[in-house]
Amino acid sequence: MFSRRVPEELSANRIASARASSPPRFDLTVSNPTVCGIAYPPALLSPLADPAGLEYQPHPRGLSAAREAVAREYLRHAATVDPERVLLTASTSEAYAFLFKLLVDPGEAVLVPTPSYPLFEHLARVEGVQAVPYPLDAEAAWRLDPHALASAPESVRAVVVVHPNNPTGSFVHPEDAAALSALAAERGWALIADEVFLDYPLDGGPGTGCSFAANQAALTFTLGGLSKGVVLPQLKLAWVVASGPQNLTTRALERLEFVADTFLSVATPVQLALPSLLRDGATVREEILTRCRANLAALRRAAAGVPSVSVPSVGGGWTAMLRVPAVVGEEALVLELLREDRVAVHPGYFFDFPADGTLVLSLLPEPDTFAEGVRRLLRRIAAHLAAA
Repeated sequence: MFSRRVPEELSANRIASARASSPPRFDLTVSNPTVCGIAYPPALLSPLADPAGLEYQPHPRGLSAAREAVAREYLRHAATVDPERVLLTASTSEAYAFLFKLLVDPGEAVLVPTPSYPLFEHLARVEGVQAVPYPLDAEAAWRLDPHALASAPESVRAVVVVHPNNPTGSFVHPEDAAALSALAAERGWALIADEVFLDYPLDGGPGTGCSFAANQAALTFTLGGLSKGVVLPQLKLAWVVASGPQNLTTRALERLEFVADTFLSVATPVQLALPSLLRDGATVREEILTRCRANLAALRRAAAGVPSVSVPSVGGGWTAMLRVPAVVGEEALVLELLREDRVAVHPGYFFDFPADGTLVLSLLPEPDTFAEGVRRLLRRIAAHLAAA
């Protein structure tokens, strides 16, 4: 009765079941910034009450004033964007869905990075598309290997890059970006650049602050949105910026507009409010960045006191990696932390890390919650080391 686009098995895994039976007091996996005690300007959402929102004026690419506001955002990253090459969507997930519809026929493939956020497999599956992983090299600061990508299957139609990546935090190195663009142009692939965390540099590194929206060497679609950009995921607005050779970009946008016109999913009030939201929400973004940097520094100070535990470099984003000795398996450790310490962390295998011994922590929690969760986590690891 049901399509193969939806998994047959949808039951909760062991970690989700443990969380349900013993909710964590110290959630170091939280990804919802609106529940982390961040201060929002009291009048931030006032523009949503604009009476002009009572009139429905649908446009498949989005209202012109909203697209102009998006284009201005890229000036902060030294990218000049034509508002006519911006298309609004209700979320970055929807943007992926639209782009997969545009670029990939059912049964064909897109290349996706690994380790990375596990949503790609689901997004591709529901579109009838194959997600083919390509590795990021841990020994080379998570750089991609354009030569390895050159051996991709003939069925590939697009390459996804996440800049900076979630959860490794690595930015795409400018040399790799140039090589990948050249390969994409040669193969007829499109680039899909997910830049939702671009505004959150932590340790930084080559590629920090550079946007794929400036790329002209290959057909490129750059994604951003309110969810991370001004920390308003509940307002459901994101965007796609198209760039590349002019003729190819024009043809792509015509077809992408056709896809968007089929859904018209972006609400009018949030489009009208977008210029104000992007301007006034910048203070929230700065508060998030300050907190993530402080929590990362606190994690490093705490981890320095436990042998064989380390915090690798985090170029940008909202997450940190904790390298731990393999005296106990990732899943067993995560379950023990939940049941005994009321602490939630992600095991590295959730993100397809190539080897055991990585935990992934959110940097969003309130500092006291984060510090106590980290203290309990490291105490548990130290106990295992002492017993080994």
